[in-house]
Amino acid sequence: QVQLLESGGGLVQAGGSLRLSCAASGRTFSGYAMGWFRQAPGKEREFVAGISRSVGTTNYGDSVKGRFTISRDDAKNTVYLEMNSLKPEDTAVYYCAARSATHSGMWIPTAVAEYDYWGQGTQVTVSA
Repeated sequence: QVQLLESGGGLVQAGGSLRLSCAASGRTFSGYAMGWFRQAPGKEREFVAGISRSVGTTNYGDSVKGRFTISRDDAKNTVYLEMNSLKPEDTAVYYCAARSATHSGMWIPTAVAEYDYWGQGTQVTVSA
């Protein structure tokens, strides 16, 4: 079992920035692909960003490309999401997710069903 704990959410004005953190526990954090998803009320959970294990390649959802940056620090068992130029439509609960090391070191899962573990979520609210 991998436990994930998100932090850093809050209320921010449009155009502002937030940095989310996800602290992970469990066996061999460096062996997990990591991702961020978000879910707004009444909508499906949406892929935001992902980062592979080993190689550390990244991928982003179309709606956040150029604005958000995912990174990881394996020494701290932590993955980050830097969010810049925030828009009201970014308002959602943001979830950290992990995929166990049963895959290529370059693979970045983008579907909810491709992840094994989930955090409890942290609320991000962007006001106009």
